[in-house]
Amino acid sequence: MLAWQVPSNGEPAEVMTLAEIPVPAPGPGEALVEVWSTALNFPDVLMARGQYQERPPMPYTPGIELCGMIVAVGVGVERTRVGERVIGTPTMPHGSLARYAVVAAADLFTAPPGLDDAGASAMHIAYQTGWFGLYRRAALRVGETLLVNAAAGGVGSAAVQLGRAAGARVIGVVGSAAKVEVARSLGADLVIDRSSQDVVQAITSFTHGRGVDVVFDPVGGNAYTTAAKVIAFEGRIVVVGFAGGDVTQVALNHALVKNYSILGLHWGLYRQKDPKLVRRAHDDLCNLVEAGGVKPLVSERLAFEEAAHGLARLAKGDTIGRLTVLPPS
Repeated sequence: MLAWQVPSNGEPAEVMTLAEIPVPAPGPGEALVEVWSTALNFPDVLMARGQYQERPPMPYTPGIELCGMIVAVGVGVERTRVGERVIGTPTMPHGSLARYAVVAAADLFTAPPGLDDAGASAMHIAYQTGWFGLYRRAALRVGETLLVNAAAGGVGSAAVQLGRAAGARVIGVVGSAAKVEVARSLGADLVIDRSSQDVVQAITSFTHGRGVDVVFDPVGGNAYTTAAKVIAFEGRIVVVGFAGGDVTQVALNHALVKNYSILGLHWGLYRQKDPKLVRRAHDDLCNLVEAGGVKPLVSERLAFEEAAHGLARLAKGDTIGRLTVLPPS
């Protein structure tokens, strides 16, 4: 089968190559999935660079999120699942930027019927991250004010929608004028373009000096530092990632004197520590999809041959919402 391969660490556009490789066989507890759509994620970039917590043996096939159909199963997986349309996270080194991928049965979920293949492939990681960050870690409540950094990005766009679904007022921060209307269309009550506006001043004015109750931050660096300036009494900052490239050095004395909490979120740990809660989140998210409360923002559906270029754009922050990739023809 045709597949993208990462034979060595580096920037995706520089190290990814197309190759013909054997179709993988599912092992015990695994399924072989025919890939119908792959959603690109920032961890794909980090994995190629060798900077991600998971470091598969090389060469490996990238792609950590898919929608597709189960075509074969290994020992211990019910054969009745063959033919099921699913979403999930592949088991490395057999990622989803190929015709077929291998996925552990525990990481397979029924695809929401209300979403097409591209939308379904873009739902799992981003919306699970938003659900755990906002509903589990921060316990976001009706009427609270939520600040979302990178509100027009993949994870940020999910957080905006989930914040609205929870009954919160949502402030979105974006990096360019082109992304303002995008974040507003997702349901943000206020959108701030940090390239041309004073973020602290705009939030202070909007909240009448009170600040925000919850911050959802997948960016880090200056974005985190700015958010800490506007966090309210007993507020919660959820640290999701460092897409900006800088791992923030937190001043704990500041958290002490302002009486706020800093909450880390590594969604992948829930797959190991509390998989039942992951399934509960999936069911909740499917209900929200059915009710029209959330819908993944898929901005582009790339041809298979464009995958490496798509990841290069993702690495630069030159994307809106989610990029998905069609399987090879």
